[in-house]
Parts: sequence; C-alpha cells; structure tokens
Amino acid sequence: MGPVVAWLALFLGYIVSVKGLDFNYTEALSKSIIFLEAQRSGKLPSNNRVPWRGDSGLDDGKEANEDLVGGYYDAGDNVKYGLPMAFTITTLAWSAIAYQSELESACEWKNVKDAIRWGTDYFLKTASRHRKLYVEVGDPVKDHKCWMRPENLKGPRRVLQIDEKTPGSEIAGETSAAMAASSMVFRHTDALYARELLKKAKRLFRFAKDHKKTFDGECPFYCSFSGFNDELSWAAAWLYSATHRIKYFKYLTEEAVSASVDEFNWDLKFAGTQILLSKFFFEGTREFRTFNENADSYICSVLPQSPYHETYMTPGGLLHLRDGANLQYATGASLLFSVYGDLLKKFNRKIKCGNKPFESKHLLAFAKQQMDYILGRNPQQRSYMVGFGKNPPKQAHHRGASIPLSEAKSNVDCGTSFTKWFNRNAPNPNELTGAILGGPDKKDKFSDLRWTSVYTEPCTYVNSLAVGALAKLTRPLQKS
Repeated sequence: MGPVVAWLALFLGYIVSVKGLDFNYTEALSKSIIFLEAQRSGKLPSNNRVPWRGDSGLDDGKEANEDLVGGYYDAGDNVKYGLPMAFTITTLAWSAIAYQSELESACEWKNVKDAIRWGTDYFLKTASRHRKLYVEVGDPVKDHKCWMRPENLKGPRRVLQIDEKTPGSEIAGETSAAMAASSMVFRHTDALYARELLKKAKRLFRFAKDHKKTFDGECPFYCSFSGFNDELSWAAAWLYSATHRIKYFKYLTEEAVSASVDEFNWDLKFAGTQILLSKFFFEGTREFRTFNENADSYICSVLPQSPYHETYMTPGGLLHLRDGANLQYATGASLLFSVYGDLLKKFNRKIKCGNKPFESKHLLAFAKQQMDYILGRNPQQRSYMVGFGKNPPKQAHHRGASIPLSEAKSNVDCGTSFTKWFNRNAPNPNELTGAILGGPDKKDKFSDLRWTSVYTEPCTYVNSLAVGALAKLTRPLQKS
C-alpha cells in the first residue's frame, strides 16, 4: 500500500470515527495551556501551577533603563524573542475568540485569558515609548553557550529595539495583531484594558506601515523569510475585526498584498488573514473575495484528497514541511481547518478544488486527524505531548525541565553545564507537562533524546495553535 493510499485509508477511518472522542481532548487542552505557563518569564503569580518553575528575568530591561520583566521564553532556551512571542499571543487570542464556549465548558477560559494577558502585559511594556518597540531580551549566542535554568541567570540582559532609524515591520505588525486580537478577548470583561491594547495596536500598525523594513536582529533564529507584507495584512485584518474602521478596510482592499500559500506559521501569515477575512466575505463584504479565493486555495493545497494537493504527508498521515518544530505546521493547519470548517458550516457553503467539492466535515476531519496523530494515533503509537497519553516523550530539549531542583543552585560553569545536564541520557527530572515537541521526521521516525532538538524542542506557538484545535475537539464533531 503506497503512502497516498495508506493516508486515504486513514482519513476515511477518521470520517467514520467521529461519533466518539478518541482521546481525552479536555485533558490535552488543559495540559497544552500548562506548558505555556511553564514558559513564563518574570515574577510568577501565587497560583503558579508549575512547581519546578520560579521567578526569572527580574532585571530584564535594566540595560535600557526600562521595565521589561515578564513575557515568555519561546522554546527550550532563555531568550525572549518578540516575533514568535507575538504570534503565540495572536493565535492564542484567535483560539479564545473562536472557541470561547468550548473553553468555558472545559473550565479553561480563565487560564487562556491569563495566558494571553501574561503576553499582552509584557507587550504594553515593550511598546511604552512612542515609535519604539523593544523586541528581544537576552543574547542568544551567549545563552546557547550555557545550559542553565532561567532562574539562575544573573544581572541585566541585552535588549534589542526597533525605531524609526532601525524599523522592523514584521515584529511591529505581529505585535499589533496580538494586541488587536487580544483586545477582542477582554472587551467585555475589562474594557479599559482592551482599549489600551487597541490604542497600542493602532499605533504599532501605523509605525509598521510608515517605516517598511525588515529587522534582522533576531537572526539566525527568527529571520523573516516571507517579508513584512503578510504581517501588515494580518495586523490590518485583526484591527478591522476589532474596530470595523474604514481605514483598515481600505488598507486591505487597496494596499494589502495577498498570496496563495500552502502553510501557516510564525513567519507566514497570509492563510490566517485569508480565513479571518472570509467570515466578512460570507457575511456580504464582496471586496474580500480575493482573500476568500486564496483561503480556498490554501485548503486545496493542504487537503490530501484535493486534486491540487501540494504539501507532503508522511506515510502515517502527518503534514510535514520541514524538520525543526515541524508540528507547528500540523497544529497551524488544524486551527485554520477548524475555524474555516466552522465557517463553511455556519454559512452553508462548500469549497471546490477543481471540480471536487469539499464540505465542513472534510476540513474538520483533517484537523482532527492531525491532532490525533500528535496525541498518539501514529506509526510510533506514541504521544508527542509531554505528560499525555501513551509513551510520551521524556527528554524534551528544555533547560529548566532537565535540571533537577536539588542541583538548581549548583555552582556550575557553562562548559560543565552541558556535561552535567544536557548530555545526560535520562528522562528530564521535571515534567514539561503539555509541551508538544518538534515531532517526527518525514518518515514518521522520532528520537527522544535531549540533544536531537529537531525532534524534541518545544515552542510556545506550536501549543498556542493547538489550543483552538483541541478546544474544538472537546465537543464531538457531529455536533459542530
């Protein structure tokens, strides 16, 4: 049986199995949010649910005479990168907006709002100066030479900023999107906070649009390969969603760039913008037709049964675009397919890939299949979420999780830290609960070793994308 035939057999099996919940999606949802809490920087709250984490980065910003305490570490290191952190918050806010009722039923609504606010509180600090945005705290070159817990870092850390002389439209645009989307989450419970977020979102969008340039300061770890047009459209789409102001409508219809793409991730947001704006097209805003056509094109490029399918699927049925945090593409597709599938159902629509029509159920089944693969239905018969399901990973590539609390205050130099903790072939002493790791390769193979980071490193945006898809799955698909 060839890979395509095998995948189709798997897919048809998922269509049949939607009558019941194959996994405890509520548990997976809860744990995916706990992982985000494990990535917090700053003074942790009294209700901290990750017992092996403590306060960290309390001097952040002092180098620039600013208070930049807070925010998130993006992955297994101790740097706060602005672009992926903002994307994490934007997509987490989208999950909250799209699936509030599911999150409330799962008793996770407050936890998600707290996770969003942990990010937006930090962004308000980073955007406190007019036409300036602080975009990174920590030196990745220096950080990567040490295998240390963030709690053990001493003294002020390097701060990077963008301004009129050194612009960065991608980071400013994504941070604008994060604040605009988050303002919609808080508008009914904290109107003053929501207005403050929206005010900063508008200012950052204007700055990003008026000073168009790519900022390379986060390279080589978060270089923007797609350029800034997708972030500008993404920010404008969220600002239009939050305000319905004509100037954002005009930007989207007269200036914005749209493109047919086959992926959605921290660097490339076109597909997210297109699906977000399709709601308005379905409601009658005909000027957004191109965005809707591109949204359909994205679905047709990714859906395996489509005659226009372009993306690679592993023999076991996982979307695989490239090694290194590959599961972000699977969780990203799951979120977009879930949201768009719900829109198709709500407006009684289908999409056509060539002459082949697809309905809401096809999109939702694909989203479910990707998440089920991550949770354990795969050739390895193992979960790729730490602390969940059968045979979950034990050696996540993560500094804090891999250093025992009993040794946390050991006086170890940077060179010795790798020998003592990184190279130790043993399970992490601290469970990084809920972390979705990088995942298997294109042949469904996986190496659960701390030093094989392409397989074992987690990232906040992998989980933020998963939150919406998992929330959707907490109710049976036939009730969608």
